[in-house]
Amino acid sequence: MDEPFDNNGRKKTTSEKIWDSTRKTLHMATFQAGKYKRIVQKKIDLAALHRKIDASHNDLGRLIDELREQQIADLLAAEEVQALFVRLDGLKQAAAEIEAEIEDIKEETEERPPEPGEQ
Repeated sequence: MDEPFDNNGRKKTTSEKIWDSTRKTLHMATFQAGKYKRIVQKKIDLAALHRKIDASHNDLGRLIDELREQQIADLLAAEEVQALFVRLDGLKQAAAEIEAEIEDIKEETEERPPEPGEQ
């Protein structure tokens, strides 16, 4: 709770109390805005990764169709197909990491931010 006294043991005036309250409110708003900005950037990065995953799925489908037309016996064992699987696995792992980062940032917003001068 706020103490009615400042650091020098002097009783705070009404204007000082208002200023302290305003300062804390602005600090909290700035803190929340920073968190929101980080979440939005992560979601933009995640959307870009999902577009890459979709493009890789298209490439995989096209490649499998081409190999089928060439009457390749084991489509999934082909080097090109395996390379696309590795690429897809990497993209999916990166997407999962970004989703975890978004959740971590959301949890940070529920915690009390440090007061100005506490750091």
